[in-house]
Amino acid sequence: MSQTSERESAVGSGSEAPSSPLVRQVNDGNWLPREEAESLRSELFYQRAVHAYMTMLPALNVIGMRDGSEAEFGKGYHVLPVWKDRMDSRTWVPTPNADVIYAMSYLDLKETGPLVVNAPANVIGMFTDFFQRTITDVGAVGPDRGRGGLFLLLPPHYTGHVPDGYFTFESSTYNVFLFFRTVMGRGDSGPDPSVAAELAEQTRIYPLWATSKDVPPMEFPNASGVRVSMMYPTDFSYWTKLKEFVDYEPVAAITPELRGVLAALGIIKDRSFAPADWQRAALDRAVVDAPKMILASVQLGRADERNYYYTDRQWEEPWVGGTAEWMQETYLDIEARSRFFQYAYSSAPAMNIHSTGAGSKYPYAIRDADGDFLDGSRTYRLRLPPSPPARLFWAVTAYNITDGTMPETEQLLPSTNSYYDIPENEDGSIDVWFGPRRPEGAAESAFIQTIPGRNFVVCLRLYGTESAFYDQTWRPDDLVRAD
Repeated sequence: MSQTSERESAVGSGSEAPSSPLVRQVNDGNWLPREEAESLRSELFYQRAVHAYMTMLPALNVIGMRDGSEAEFGKGYHVLPVWKDRMDSRTWVPTPNADVIYAMSYLDLKETGPLVVNAPANVIGMFTDFFQRTITDVGAVGPDRGRGGLFLLLPPHYTGHVPDGYFTFESSTYNVFLFFRTVMGRGDSGPDPSVAAELAEQTRIYPLWATSKDVPPMEFPNASGVRVSMMYPTDFSYWTKLKEFVDYEPVAAITPELRGVLAALGIIKDRSFAPADWQRAALDRAVVDAPKMILASVQLGRADERNYYYTDRQWEEPWVGGTAEWMQETYLDIEARSRFFQYAYSSAPAMNIHSTGAGSKYPYAIRDADGDFLDGSRTYRLRLPPSPPARLFWAVTAYNITDGTMPETEQLLPSTNSYYDIPENEDGSIDVWFGPRRPEGAAESAFIQTIPGRNFVVCLRLYGTESAFYDQTWRPDDLVRAD
């Protein structure tokens, strides 16, 4: 009997036909019931939306900053908002630093062509593209080595003449984020922001090919004390703003694989974005669930514990690897990157490399010495050993855990730093206190107010990090419950 006849005989006799594993697994080789197929399609769409949210968060993070800033302070390469009196909790932006003077602007090379930025000396700063990938550091770790100079920013795939005499860099996106920080002076009873604000106002920006008479004068609006939201969207506008970004930027700015994920959501360059009702429901669900998923991964911890600075303490590091773009030896650490851009912004080599006397380090803590999450209803003491290894200055700040905004209390500035005359202990160590009310006997300059019933995170900044931090001969204590 032939093989065909044998198979026909077996089927005809009522026994099952031979089947490959996947045929047996998936509905015995038949199409799915329609209701099940629709449910699975919707779930896949939702999963891709969550993935897209996490991978596009660096862009949406800075888009939110740009849109909020330009709505409040104005738009244009010549407009550079400066927080001249320090940034406080009325500015909603991820992990702002109240202990330096901020100057932040958003440049559009598609609109202007190549731009020249004359950066002052002694700036701590960077330029990034709109995925917050570093174009270059500015300052002690940048090519200017802290002396300042002329930076020439070229649009993607620029083919025109490139003159000499500049620090020249090409961006992968038309949109560029300018982020400068200047260091305050020491006043009679604390930091003096005036000298740092004046330094930031020395910045000059102009198109390479513009004539002098056509360049508008720089504007430096004072952003301090202004209630402004510069946060990324938390509703469906997350997707519409993402679509606008995809349409505006060159194709090469996003990898083909990630463009494929976006295309599966209906976000395709220069095509209409009109999700069906079931797709809209999945997109709405993803923009609510994805931030909680990111938070949950931090709350439950990493299995490899790469995030800890020390073997016996709770202090963690944001980059968990050797590079500022979250590369591990063989992979991109998507979880670490998505968490960073949920509660922070701006990443550059100066923040992560082990430079001595330059750059900066940002250990942070979400747990106390007992391993419990920091609770704004409780009182804590943070003891910093003598001589913190920060050539420029150190600072301690409290933030909300969800998005890195400052908790808004009566203080407005939930921070303290080495510019203040904080009382020292007999051994030269310093105690910083956290809680809903200042403990009896604690100096006002050594107290950071928290919000009862809300968790918080503590960030320790070391500007001009010195060797004692790297070799761990100087280590901050854990926060200790004091109530």
